[in-house]
Parts: sequence; C-alpha cells; structure tokens
Amino acid sequence: MKDLGRQVAYWDTAGAEKTFTHPVDPGWPATVDRGARILDYGCGYGRVMAELSHRGFCDVSGVDPSSALIARGRRSHPELRLAVLESPPSLPYPPTSFDVVLLFAVLTCVPDDDAQRALIAELVRVLAPGGLLYVSDMVLQDDERNRDRYAAYARRFRVPYGVFATDDGAVVRHHDMAELHALLPEFDLVEERRISAVTMNGHPARAVQLLARKR
Repeated sequence: MKDLGRQVAYWDTAGAEKTFTHPVDPGWPATVDRGARILDYGCGYGRVMAELSHRGFCDVSGVDPSSALIARGRRSHPELRLAVLESPPSLPYPPTSFDVVLLFAVLTCVPDDDAQRALIAELVRVLAPGGLLYVSDMVLQDDERNRDRYAAYARRFRVPYGVFATDDGAVVRHHDMAELHALLPEFDLVEERRISAVTMNGHPARAVQLLARKR
C-alpha cells in the first residue's frame, strides 16, 4: 500500500487505456467567463479540457502525473495545453494563477488522507480569491460487493473505510460525504448534486459533484 498519493506505475500502464466518464454539468461552466484561467488537475487524456474548449473557453491548462495519459491526450487533442506533473501535488504555477480548478475523479485515485489534504492545499494556493473548485468524485456505494471490499481493506491495511483495490491493481477510494466536505475548509459550497457515473472499469456507480468558492 505504498505511493497512494501518485500510483504513477498504474496510470502509465493499465490506467492509460481507461475511458473516463464523469459528466460536466452544462449549467456550471455557463456561469464562468470564457476568458477565465482554468486548470484541470489530473486531466488524464484531456477529455474535460476538450469539452470546455468546444464551449469557448480559451485559457485551459491540464496537468497529470501520468506521462502515458498526457501522450494519449496530445495524440487525440494536439491543440490542448497538456503537461506532465513531475512532483504531484506541487504545481509549477505562482499563487492565484487560476480562476477555476477542475478535480474530476481525482480524489478517488488519491486514497491517502494526508495526500488528499496536500493536494487541496496546493489547489488553494493556485486559486485566486473567489475562484471556483469543481469536484466530481465517487461516494460510498451501498451494495454488498463494495461494502465487503471496503471492510476487508480497512481491516487488512488500516486504510480509511472506502479504500480498496481494483481487479487490475489500482488502489482507489469511495468517499463519505462528510469526508469530502471536511477537505474544503477554505471554501464555501456553492452547489452540490448527486449523479450517476460509470467507473473506469465500466461499473455503474453513485457519485457527487461539488462547486465551491475559495474565500
């Protein structure tokens, strides 16, 4: 259970071929100026960035620790501004560089508590006052299969309840809503909604989207 803040070996191999599916709420970007400085942290192969670009946003950057996913994104979307994040969660940008940060299905891939807090602290640093954080992530599932593996991993590895390993080797986390809210003490919640999503391995699942404003 090492390297739970990065897992680059997984994302450069099996993870590099996954299809990511969390939807973008069309109403939330509509409230943002098209010239806003946007960062997609954990952008993968640029799926969400491409959607925002098609919606008219002209200043969108994406970073991801996986060089394989970034290479895939550059092949699919050569027009996008994609970069490999060499030392996550540290970002190569000065404070208050962005008006909006996207965090789509990223916290689920960073199951360690300390690593999650460090990531959010870095996003707070690069967000301008009043900037928006748009989170889409997985919540605890209530089916027997997931409950059993949550409990098994919590007992075996002493990780937070909701952490487990996928069949192909990723260690991921489904979240209690109180845990997600507790990660954002420097933000005011603007809106929250529950959604249906599909996991990267093709399973239907419950998820949540949060829009929060930095104080």
